[in-house]
Amino acid sequence: QVQVVESGGGLVQAGGSLRLSCAASGIMLSIKTMGWHRQVPGKQRELVAAVVSGGTTNYADSVKGRFTISRDNAKNTVYLQMNSLKPDDTAVYYCNVATWGYSDYWGQGTQVTVSS
Repeated sequence: QVQVVESGGGLVQAGGSLRLSCAASGIMLSIKTMGWHRQVPGKQRELVAAVVSGGTTNYADSVKGRFTISRDNAKNTVYLQMNSLKPDDTAVYYCNVATWGYSDYWGQGTQVTVSS
């Protein structure tokens, strides 16, 4: 059974930091990309950051220089270090795992709230 489990969300003041973690298990195919997306009510889910198996990373312009994505391939785990958080970063953050076999998995989401 495939599981994608996020942790690390919470409430933080503007300027603070949070670290999100996501662990994937039960996935039989090799994982190509692990990433984080976020969504606020009434808006489309948007990519925050992603990392491919070789280490190439991609960030949304709004988080460049503040967020860092990293990955532990041996543990099928991805992390998102979020610094200098802003109220606009408030959202539900979802972990996404994509395999080389074009399968796609999502976590249940973790709430991040940044107070001004």
